[in-house]
Amino acid sequence: MLCRPSHPGNIGAAARAMKTMGLSQLCLVDPKKFPHADAEAMASGAADVLGQARVCASLEEALVGCVLAIGTSTRRRDLQTALLTPAEAAAQALAEAQAGSVAFVFGNESFGLSKEELARCQALMTIPANPAYSSLNLGAAVQIVAYELRRLALAETFAQPELDAADLAEVERFYAHLEETLIRIGFLNPASPKRLMPKLRRLFSRTRLQKEEINILRGILAQVLHQTGR
Repeated sequence: MLCRPSHPGNIGAAARAMKTMGLSQLCLVDPKKFPHADAEAMASGAADVLGQARVCASLEEALVGCVLAIGTSTRRRDLQTALLTPAEAAAQALAEAQAGSVAFVFGNESFGLSKEELARCQALMTIPANPAYSSLNLGAAVQIVAYELRRLALAETFAQPELDAADLAEVERFYAHLEETLIRIGFLNPASPKRLMPKLRRLFSRTRLQKEEINILRGILAQVLHQTGR
């Protein structure tokens, strides 16, 4: 998935990078210019990947039906979470893909992924580029990830998936329910939320919640709201 890509040529380059590695499901989130002649020119022989690309208005819409989203980011201190290498991310993606759809999420060329977009990802990946010059073209970044996916898929060295993992829409409904409950019991001040919800998201993302676990947690939250008169 390419979030808010500003240069149509990069969309075409990403499509070409995907096709060379046998990938075809390209999703564009709020692209600045698409369709566009520059995208078609850079796609070269991957016009089919470009032509069937799915365009969504938001990342939330794009992730419907996915069980795992892996966000890409440069190494930043404020992320406070482990960053996978491309090989590690590919291994996790291939394992989870046996249970449902998996997405690699790439940010805007200039600004990357926003904090809100990163919060919707269950894992984060970084490409260990030269720290003195870590600016990597979007198409090149997609090519690196696509290569690792193909390399590991051909070697069949990935693990078995988590059992019955909850899809991301179910997880987002849980987060909304959790936030509502915390506000109701006075633990979270909506006027001054600070970073409580992002920290809770990181905590639960590390567990890879299953459907049954989501149901248990939401049952607890529903009972809390019931006891408080909501």
